[in-house]
Amino acid sequence: MTPHAAVADLGLVEQARLVREGGASSESLVRAALDRIEATRDTLNAFRCVRADAALAEAADADRRLAAGERLPLLGVPVAVKDDTDVAGLPTRFGCAGDVPPAASDGEAVRRLRAAGAIVVGKTNSCELGQWPFTEGPAFGATRNPWDAGHTPGGSSGGSAAAVAAGLVPAALGSDGAGSIRIPAAWTHLVGVKPQRGRVSVHPYDDCFEGLTVNGPLARTVADAALLLDAVSGAHPREGFRLPAVDASAAARRDPGRLRVALAWRPPFTGTRAPLHPGVRRAVTALAETLARLGHTVEEARPDYGLVGLGFLPRATAGIAAYADRHPDPALLDPRTRGATRTGHRLGGRLLRAARARELRQHRRIGALFTAYDVVLTPTTAAPPPRIGAFDGLPGWRTDLAIAAACPYAWPWNVLGWPAVNVPAGFTADGLPVGAQLLGPGGGEERLVSLAAQLEDDLRWYELRPPGAPAAAA
Repeated sequence: MTPHAAVADLGLVEQARLVREGGASSESLVRAALDRIEATRDTLNAFRCVRADAALAEAADADRRLAAGERLPLLGVPVAVKDDTDVAGLPTRFGCAGDVPPAASDGEAVRRLRAAGAIVVGKTNSCELGQWPFTEGPAFGATRNPWDAGHTPGGSSGGSAAAVAAGLVPAALGSDGAGSIRIPAAWTHLVGVKPQRGRVSVHPYDDCFEGLTVNGPLARTVADAALLLDAVSGAHPREGFRLPAVDASAAARRDPGRLRVALAWRPPFTGTRAPLHPGVRRAVTALAETLARLGHTVEEARPDYGLVGLGFLPRATAGIAAYADRHPDPALLDPRTRGATRTGHRLGGRLLRAARARELRQHRRIGALFTAYDVVLTPTTAAPPPRIGAFDGLPGWRTDLAIAAACPYAWPWNVLGWPAVNVPAGFTADGLPVGAQLLGPGGGEERLVSLAAQLEDDLRWYELRPPGAPAAAA
């Protein structure tokens, strides 16, 4: 292994430091990322499109700027973004087939990434319109899990998760409308942060999926995720959500203090049976025991979710319909997408407005738990990652039931708009990764990041890498 290949195995924080201190060139890191992407194109299939020539030119420019003394948080470091986010000159296909015109300008999150000096090497695969916790489709094939290529990395940010877990890039941007960062993070042994709504811009897709969807980072370490979150945080001038700034990187270096943690096993009502896989239960129980050993009070508790799903379905399907209606050839969309679009049209108007208005009452009811506890701990999913093709050929209703059974825990926090962090919880007996969620009230990112960093210091999950992936560099 060459020295530059070894450097490429480091995370975002360390790559940024080495480039800044002259220990590696931006061009070498970007070239290593591009080589790895190309080498895994037919195996992992993590990327929908790659900016090879443009990224190398930007790396050469970054090296000139570094030599001239310029310093930015991510200057010269390669990253990836999910293909639901606009990158100027590239189509935003969002998992769909068809001739989609290139974006005229960067989305605000990408603009902020570039302003921090990062180099976007490509756009990662997503399932069609981000609807499902698997990243497969006729438009691009199947993205595979680096831990076991027979299984999905999750979705809908599965391409970003696979790229980071396999060491193709040190970190990537995803989006989360019902767990789409946290689920693939859990199933690929990564840290995934769903920020507070409004923390990271979704412009030009304002109020994305009726407020359910936010952008956020996937990374191997808490510090890497925090650095990416800090780089992309902030609103576009025309966005309505504006929040006070947080310093996630500082939070990752801070002791969280002794916290009261509610361990919540029971998911909200979904109308389906959602048995908890014994491997997931064992892993989350062990994580809870680690929290207790670290000095936190951990007690089983039950959030009062009520019928929170009534606030989710109209918003989710209206969001799908809004995207599908913009597609140049809707006949190319998956029949399940077309069915969800029809539902979104039916549930729009009065029902949609009622779902949005219900959010404040849901804040009060579910948020009552935070009078007694600081953090809620749940499994991120009820099951380990399914096999590739497990959902092929299913009609929409059966797909929805299977998804609700496998992933019943994540989506309520999208309805609430509150922050959440997936942390690696361990592996099933078959070696498949699973995760746990740390959930907080509005504005609680810093506490969640601090607690995740404390867990990471103890468990050192970043030392484990997928079979065939480069070992974690010292």
